[in-house]
Amino acid sequence: MSTGPDTAAPGPAAAPGETGAPGPQGAEPPKPAKGKKPKSFWKELPLLIGIALVLALVIKTFLVQAFSIPSDSMQNTLQQGDRVLVDKLTPWFGSEPERGEVVVFKDPGHWLDGEPTPEPNAVQRVLGWIGLMPSADEKDLIKRVIAVGGDTVECKGTGPLKVNGKALNEKNYVFEGNTPCTVDDQGGQFKITVPKGKIWVMGDHRQNSLDSRYHQNQPGGGAVPVDNVVGRAFVIAWPPTRWATLPVPDTFDQPGISQAMGAAPAALGLAGAVPIVLWRRRRAAARPDSGPGSRVSGGRTAG
Repeated sequence: MSTGPDTAAPGPAAAPGETGAPGPQGAEPPKPAKGKKPKSFWKELPLLIGIALVLALVIKTFLVQAFSIPSDSMQNTLQQGDRVLVDKLTPWFGSEPERGEVVVFKDPGHWLDGEPTPEPNAVQRVLGWIGLMPSADEKDLIKRVIAVGGDTVECKGTGPLKVNGKALNEKNYVFEGNTPCTVDDQGGQFKITVPKGKIWVMGDHRQNSLDSRYHQNQPGGGAVPVDNVVGRAFVIAWPPTRWATLPVPDTFDQPGISQAMGAAPAALGLAGAVPIVLWRRRRAAARPDSGPGSRVSGGRTAG
């Protein structure tokens, strides 16, 4: 049978998804997904600044803080204008200052009387408050710990300085041309036992440092309470040409300087001997011939 002009021959079916392909009954064609428009950088900037300020404040309060060196009392270890970073974390865990460390501490009372106080501008005050710059309002000092609670420290003549009878070799950090001890009647000649819970501090520029020696007539006798210590200065961070760590000098590691360490072996020996003595007594009491008649008392046999 021939086909008429009005009869169309069936063609191949359109693939799903192609134009003209039949979709589900009543369904609309899918629309392209639209991504979220990113927020403007200027709208996010205040949030970023707020987070940065909070982090900086937390770091300053609990971890590390920068301090500026205002004088020459710690030359040549520290120069005027240096910026040091101070570890504030370890004191939170009960760590106390040790001999030889360079520490920052709050004025124990009238040490800074008469010292000029710089007047920072508004920006410097804000940066100092959050710890991005040294604070000008905090009355802090920086010195080297020479002795801790229980130590006897003394200076006679021009030196050497002695701690618990041991002479310190201070050539590596005392200012060149200075003597370890200062010959004067203001406090340079002394012998003192540091009270428990306190430290004895001295500047490395011995003839240019009003340290523990020169505050013996004040409450505390020149010793600084451990509670006043902000933390240990561990690195010179600025200027870059002065970058250096601040380790404890080897002279403070010499045998016998620590009374606590000297007593430790005897205490440990005693603690170890007690169990042995008790064990021997129990063993002797368990023997068959260890009755009352075999005990020697006063050089003769009892009973």
